[in-house]
Amino acid sequence: MSCSCPSPVDGFAFPEDQIVAARERHGLLSMEIEFSLVCNFRCVYCYNDGEPDEPPLTSSEIDDVLQQAKALGARKIVVLGGEPMLYPEIKQKLLTVRELGLDVEMFTNGSHMTPENARFMFDHDIAVVLKMNTLDAGLQNRLAGHKDAHRIISAAAENLAAAGYPSPGKRLAYSTVICEPNLEELPDLWRSLRRRGIEPYFEMITPQGRANESDWLFVSSERQRELFEELSRIDREEFGRRWEPQPPLAGNRCLRHQFSCLVNSRGIVMPCVGVTIPLGSVREEPLRDILDKSEVMENLRDFPNRIKSPCSACGKVRVCYGCRGAAYQLTGDYLAADPLCWHNQGKSIERLPADVTPYVPHRRPMLMVDKLLSIGERCARLRATVTPDNLFTDENGLLDDTIYVELVAQAIAALHGFHQPARERDDHRGFLLGAKNFVVSGEAHAGDVLEIDLRKVGRLGDFGVVAGTIYRGDVETAHGEVTVWQTSEGTESS
Repeated sequence: MSCSCPSPVDGFAFPEDQIVAARERHGLLSMEIEFSLVCNFRCVYCYNDGEPDEPPLTSSEIDDVLQQAKALGARKIVVLGGEPMLYPEIKQKLLTVRELGLDVEMFTNGSHMTPENARFMFDHDIAVVLKMNTLDAGLQNRLAGHKDAHRIISAAAENLAAAGYPSPGKRLAYSTVICEPNLEELPDLWRSLRRRGIEPYFEMITPQGRANESDWLFVSSERQRELFEELSRIDREEFGRRWEPQPPLAGNRCLRHQFSCLVNSRGIVMPCVGVTIPLGSVREEPLRDILDKSEVMENLRDFPNRIKSPCSACGKVRVCYGCRGAAYQLTGDYLAADPLCWHNQGKSIERLPADVTPYVPHRRPMLMVDKLLSIGERCARLRATVTPDNLFTDENGLLDDTIYVELVAQAIAALHGFHQPARERDDHRGFLLGAKNFVVSGEAHAGDVLEIDLRKVGRLGDFGVVAGTIYRGDVETAHGEVTVWQTSEGTESS
């Protein structure tokens, strides 16, 4: 399935004051969860592109994390997949959620939505989001990667209608990805769903998983804008609904990272299905601890001060940050501007890997780190090249052992500078305070390319402890911890 964000219908979304409160307490209003990745469809736009090696969460592990979500303030559980209806204990798990006093929103391709199962959903107030991308049978089958997809989805729709969907308290939405083959029919489909009381849940495709193998799906940003504006006009003129067009959802805005997270089928916690940065595992530590200490979630909660240009200069920056999934998948940076937003077309957007020169006060030949390769949860990987003019090599080109500490320090400075808004990088200040347990176990010579792995160990105010490991190829060359002081007004210290 594609990235699923809060629905525009009352009962699916949350009031602004509740979102603010959840953000301030590092709590939840909703949690997305995958019970299993087993699926009988092979949708060409799906974010999941294969079964993982790790075993899925056990039934008791799922129950435990549901209880943890409630303790964090969650009011709703969003069930993703895989196909939830293929999970052997799906009814029991839905009942567990309801017995916890939580609402349920389940995304389904319609498989096994028999009259009996549809009635079960209705009787237990399960909000159903049916994945239906087009009324064209052949196209639906192609998009779903299943020769009978249209029949399965249509039968599910009929059974849900017969059970009483939609009606007050019995929510039904259709999840539709916006793609080139279905683009022309979407305005009429939107009207049809509105007239039937079904919520249209139209969203842009996140470029990940199988979608990256399907270039024929993608719609230009300008045509996305035209569609969103047309749907907004239809809602305003024909249904009395007003909303401002903005990606990635038609009729709504996605600020999910203020109040939600994803627990995938292996227990890995991530910000969402698009921002695939592991924050921790519920098999190893409590969900509360994972969310409390997550630097990624902290930065996303503070998005008006953290999102980068050109999004940071947009007048909507306090109510929109585009699609964080698209930004991360296309740039490697979860705080980058959304490259798919029509407002950003033709504008410069930072992407990884990136030259570190703009992010550090050092200059060559003192500067030895040259590329920031990737960033994660309190970690990063950078590259350093030992150039022939390096100041710290001997007559044989051997790099002095004492310089490995400096390499780690420069890597920390580059990571810190990268996370700062561009307007604050000129005020980048920091000091290397010391090193601990630093061991040099190999050699590097002029011409060698080194990679530096950073992992933030601890922080107290502007002081931080960072573990660094340096590799030459696959061989570890040095490792240890360094203590730094870094600060810049208005930004987080490493």
